[in-house]
Amino acid sequence: MPRTDNDSWDITESVGSTALGVAAARAAETASENPLIRDPFARMFVDAAGDGTWRVFTDPALRAQLLDTDPELQSRLQVMVDFMAVRTAFFDEFFLNAASSGVRQVVILAAGLDARAWRLPWPDGTTVYELDQAKVLDFKSATLRQSGARPTSRLVVNVSVDLRQDWPTALQEGGFDVSRPTAWSAEGLIRYLPAWAQDLLFERIDALSPAGSRLAVNAPAKNFLDPGLLARQRELTGRYRAAAAKLVGTEVPDTEDLWYREERTDVAQWLGEHGWEVATTTMAEMLGRYGRSIPDEGVMPPTDFIAAQR
Repeated sequence: MPRTDNDSWDITESVGSTALGVAAARAAETASENPLIRDPFARMFVDAAGDGTWRVFTDPALRAQLLDTDPELQSRLQVMVDFMAVRTAFFDEFFLNAASSGVRQVVILAAGLDARAWRLPWPDGTTVYELDQAKVLDFKSATLRQSGARPTSRLVVNVSVDLRQDWPTALQEGGFDVSRPTAWSAEGLIRYLPAWAQDLLFERIDALSPAGSRLAVNAPAKNFLDPGLLARQRELTGRYRAAAAKLVGTEVPDTEDLWYREERTDVAQWLGEHGWEVATTTMAEMLGRYGRSIPDEGVMPPTDFIAAQR
């Protein structure tokens, strides 16, 4: 279903289902022989959500059936796991470095099923704010409570808000201190925002970030609208959706309908122009850093990893 300005979703619907896909990829990496990251909560979320295409990553029998249908999808599945493992490692390291520098206020934008507040070794006194739609945060909190999990940060504040709306007010009402340096993350978010909402997001982050603040984001690379790449991604995605839908007996959301394929402000350039020190790493460089690779450039949308400090 195409996006609308005020759309919302449950965890198994629309954009919510993509959070389950990310959790499933993290679970698959965690269960692999030599995992790059370890997320013991990812499998809990997948199991709690029940049947859906996300189970292809965590159920060997389903995966085998999918590949019997279309063996060429093996590369797409593996790249998904590798990419999410590398992306997770990038943001994990960003937060740990920020914490080691003394930052004790953390904001995870579009938190989804991110479990960093429960699995990273946060220093004493760290407060983590998670922002996302209410149904997503409710599912996450209920699953973690049932598992008996306890956060490793001092406090986790759930801020139920749509990031296209007035989230700074909601964040401050939750206790956010605008005078304190903050570590921000926008992981897997930018493509799901229209271009105007992306601009507004970074304007608001900038306004709430005193000296010493840090920001990590993965954003579309300059060639993300290349027609050839888009056609290849659409072809692979369509094949995967068709095969997975047959296996699980349900409709599979089309990411073509969930992403906003629009010309955008260059995030790294914008941050640099607003007083941030910026470091950008390409997807190929990031994968290579951790010993992973992409066999076909068109398998995944081109992405840049950006770390910035004020």
